[in-house]
This record gives sequence, C-alpha cells and structure tokens, in this order.
Amino acid sequence: MEIYVVKTLLVLVRGDITQQDTEAVVNAANSSLMGGGGVDGAIHRAGGPKILEECKQIVARQGRLPAGEAVITTGGSLKARYVIHTVGPVWKGGNSGEDELLRSSYLTSLSLAWEKGISTISFPSVSTGAYGFPIKRAARIALSTVFDFCQNHLIKEIRFVLFSEHDLKIYEDVLKCLV
Repeated sequence: MEIYVVKTLLVLVRGDITQQDTEAVVNAANSSLMGGGGVDGAIHRAGGPKILEECKQIVARQGRLPAGEAVITTGGSLKARYVIHTVGPVWKGGNSGEDELLRSSYLTSLSLAWEKGISTISFPSVSTGAYGFPIKRAARIALSTVFDFCQNHLIKEIRFVLFSEHDLKIYEDVLKCLV
C-alpha cells in the first residue's frame, strides 16, 4: 500500500527489513545496542561486525540507550547505508508512558534521518515483538507520528516493513482510518 503524506511517499510492505534498499533502516534495538533477538538480531547478523563495533563505541561514549532515543551507525554489509538504532518501550499495560516513549522512538529516528539528509528510510514495527506492545495501538502511534512529522519535514520515502501478513493488514487498516 502506498500513499503520499504531503510530499513523502509512505509505503507499507511485507518483507525483511535487512533486505531493504532504502538509505537507512531502523533497528528495534535493546538498550545495550549489542544485538539480540528479532529485528535487532537480524540486522546485526546481516550487517556484520562493523555495526556491532560502532554500537560498542556509542555505548562506551554515552552509556546504554534509553527507550525513546535513537543513534545512527553505518549499515555494514546491509544494502542500507545507515542503521538508526532506537529503543522502544516494553509494554507494561499502557499506564507507564509507553505510548509517549514509542512516539519518541519514531520521532527521534525520523529527526535523526532528516538531520543527516537521509531521503529514504525503512521502519519495522517497533516494540511489537518481544516487547509486547499491542500492534494496532503501535501502528496508530507509528503512522500518526509519521503524518505529523511530514507536515514540516521532507523525507522522500518512509517505508514500514512488516514481518507478517497479519501485521501488514493491521497497518493497512490503521492507515485507511487515518486518511
């Protein structure tokens, strides 16, 4: 599914985030930035040791990455030139600031891409795997944050790469309600 949000092409696809040909891919990282399971592990495995080395330098310099924040590394062996690592919130029932932290994860990632002049970026569904954030709620936050960001910033293409048909359908349904 594709639509324009102001001048930004917003694309929803089912696929593998590690295979995207956008300038940057977003990693749903853990706060240690050392890889792990899910998207984080897949990006580290596909991107190779260069990404891990840069992540170690970032952690040595500034400590663990808090939820809602983002940092950037090169893409290593990925097609993407950059990886933007963001830490989403762990779902604790919805009354512990999870919505705001998830919104911040997307917003800091988009802002970092825009500041670096990145024109195309791919996102996974942050926090909806092992961190347990309900996917429909997460999709609303992710897509509305993109809509808001695109009112004042131009990124040529923002792509959401969903792992399953189920997740893609939820994002498509939420997007239809927003337009």
